[in-house]
Amino acid sequence: MNRSTEAPSATVPQPAKQAEEVRSRWRWTEPAVWTDRMLTALETGVKGGRWFSLMDKVYASGNLRAAFARAKSNQGAPGVDHQTVEMFDARLVENVQRLEESLRNGTYRPQAVLRTYIPKPGSRERRPLGIPTVRDRVVQGALRNVLEPIFERDFAEHSYGFRPGRGCKDALRRVDGLLKAGYTYVVDADLKSYFDTIPHDRLMELIGRKVSDGKVLSLLWQFLQQGVLDGMSTWTPDEGTPQGAVISPLLSNVYLEPLDHLMAREGFAMVRYADDFVVLCRSAEEAQRALDLIRRWTSEAGLTLHPEKTRIVNSLETGFDFLGYHFVKHRRFPRKKSLAKFKAAIRAKTHRNNGYSLEEIIKNVNCTLRGWFEYFKHSHRTTFTSLDGWVRGRLRSILRRRQHRRGRARGADHHRWPNAYFAEQGLYCLVHAHAQACQSSRR
Repeated sequence: MNRSTEAPSATVPQPAKQAEEVRSRWRWTEPAVWTDRMLTALETGVKGGRWFSLMDKVYASGNLRAAFARAKSNQGAPGVDHQTVEMFDARLVENVQRLEESLRNGTYRPQAVLRTYIPKPGSRERRPLGIPTVRDRVVQGALRNVLEPIFERDFAEHSYGFRPGRGCKDALRRVDGLLKAGYTYVVDADLKSYFDTIPHDRLMELIGRKVSDGKVLSLLWQFLQQGVLDGMSTWTPDEGTPQGAVISPLLSNVYLEPLDHLMAREGFAMVRYADDFVVLCRSAEEAQRALDLIRRWTSEAGLTLHPEKTRIVNSLETGFDFLGYHFVKHRRFPRKKSLAKFKAAIRAKTHRNNGYSLEEIIKNVNCTLRGWFEYFKHSHRTTFTSLDGWVRGRLRSILRRRQHRRGRARGADHHRWPNAYFAEQGLYCLVHAHAQACQSSRR
């Protein structure tokens, strides 16, 4: 066939191809909110750097339904109105319509947050947790779907907490790489009661630099000012954003973003996960300059560094804790609190008077072992030998009790029920799992 008469090959139009590329970079965004046109504007920038007319995106029924779907997957306890996720779901169409109308006409008001306290691992202190109602969790989720991409666009590279496509392991890899590159002096910083002490006015000022929709800002302010039901009394906070609220992780990152960029401009290697962060340096003098800068910034931002937990350490000598691990001499170990939490979980499943069959007990224990190993598999190999032995000892004590013998497992019990016995019963072995993981990584 003559080339001049050949039909042109089918090609994807350039605008469509560009839209597809943009969408792929922002695949985690909520499609009920973020159209191709909005995503393109997000990448290229909007006029004046501020977004207007966002409220209609918040109360769009598709966005509210998507927010409920996430709330449903997360489950969670009911709030002050005692409405469960299942109860909300049973009348979903009506509930979504009611939320949409109240948000559109400005009559929506958040209900009080139910304050509860959960134990801190390895500590006698208790951590305050706020439980919003299901309806408020849905609205906060819809609000986050709209706002998160606007701020995510400019978040710093070394921020890892509560961000799409990032997590603890990414932060840990970054720390490990810096330590191996010679950044052995570490500013181990701790913000005292960070979530409960974020100044509302300054937070709203930061949000207002990128969002100019007055109705959205008013809704955010309502969530910051919503009451807290603590026991029999209700009070209104004048600072902070409650841990447990859907919107809180995003707001916590927004408030620390200026610190992230300040440290990057000054050339410091910072790694942050929410309010937990470290700065890795090559010398003690550099670490001291970093700490002085952090102290000045936190003071001006209305935050407080914990005087006892904030320090400079030499990782080749003292070591430091970060995201559940203890780093020392280029090695990683589970920190003491992580080990205590792990052992408490195993103890709860291996009481000596446990009435379940050994098969059921091991099956239950294996769930904890697999989950724990998945996170802590990068620990030094010596970690796993002792823990395997400890777990088998718990199981031997159960078997010993069933033979009407008193006390914990002893030397002779190791011959009655050797390690091979538990392997035959299917007990998950941390040592073997670690060896397999190392072999896979070498391949």
